Amino acid sequence: MYCIKSIQQVEIVLSKSRFIGVIAPCANEQDVLFELKRLHAEHPTASHIAYAYRIKTEHGIVYRFHDAGEPTGTAGKPIFQHLDGKDLINLVIVVIRYFGGIKLGAGGLTRAYGNTAKLAIETAEVHPYIERVQIALTLDYQHMQALVYLLKKLDGQILYQDFAGQIRLIVELPATEADTLLASFSGSVQT
Repeated sequence: MYCIKSIQQVEIVLSKSRFIGVIAPCANEQDVLFELKRLHAEHPTASHIAYAYRIKTEHGIVYRFHDAGEPTGTAGKPIFQHLDGKDLINLVIVVIRYFGGIKLGAGGLTRAYGNTAKLAIETAEVHPYIERVQIALTLDYQHMQALVYLLKKLDGQILYQDFAGQIRLIVELPATEADTLLASFSGSVQT
């Protein structure tokens, strides 16, 4: 599985119609809805705003695609096929069309939406998906510096910290590194 790091935008003009492709990382379906609302607000006069997304959840992969008023199967599905074919997750691809007055036909629409999605994927920085976990820890102050050093080495980060008699933390790191973190602090950490 693969994902992307940042939003990218591309544009294709075909038979006077403008196709703007936007690929954006999304951690969940709420992020997808936020991105769709943002693009609808940014392109209020667009003829069609079609999209497809794949999100990894604890229940498996959730995916949806939408033709946005184009003939069935000519917009959302071709976008989705590129997402699925490249095994991309946790992102949405939106293709915004400004109609140029020349009809493209079903085949032309399918190619236009699919090619715009493909170009958006090609411009994005794609990298392997790394599952991350959050771990709650409680440790003494003397172990904090060693924890910060180890988290940096393991590509982890501190999400929350509370300094009281002991330090209570929530850290996030790649799931494959969780055992390394816990083994390094066994005896000095409470989970």
